[in-house]
Amino acid sequence: MALFDGNLWLTLSTDRLGAPAKAADGGYPPYNIELLPEGRNGPEALRITLAVAGFSLDELDVSVEDGELTVRGAKRDEVAKDYLHRGIAARQFKRSFALAKGVEVRKAELHDGLLAIVLERPHREKRVLKVGIAPVG
Repeated sequence: MALFDGNLWLTLSTDRLGAPAKAADGGYPPYNIELLPEGRNGPEALRITLAVAGFSLDELDVSVEDGELTVRGAKRDEVAKDYLHRGIAARQFKRSFALAKGVEVRKAELHDGLLAIVLERPHREKRVLKVGIAPVG
């Protein structure tokens, strides 16, 4: 079965994927979603990578609630500085992704300003249920 058949991973319609974040902050931070190669008998996996340059670990939060993956970033207040130009984004953000049933968040890692979140859908063993037939009358 193909990875995205029946929306088994994420709700990938453009109107829903990240819609709350886009409406609130114009699509910040940008992100990629990539298909990871399936290991031998391992689970299928995706990686969502968000560009969060300038955010430290303690300024980021990744959570899953009611089938929705939410990533939040909140910069701490800096000591007042006298800027001549301030062009580096230091705003708060919230980015959400609707997860399909059975998808699990395995890990999140921050490296070189990129937050990578790995999602897996474990293989389910096929189960055959034998249904008895009862005579009528």
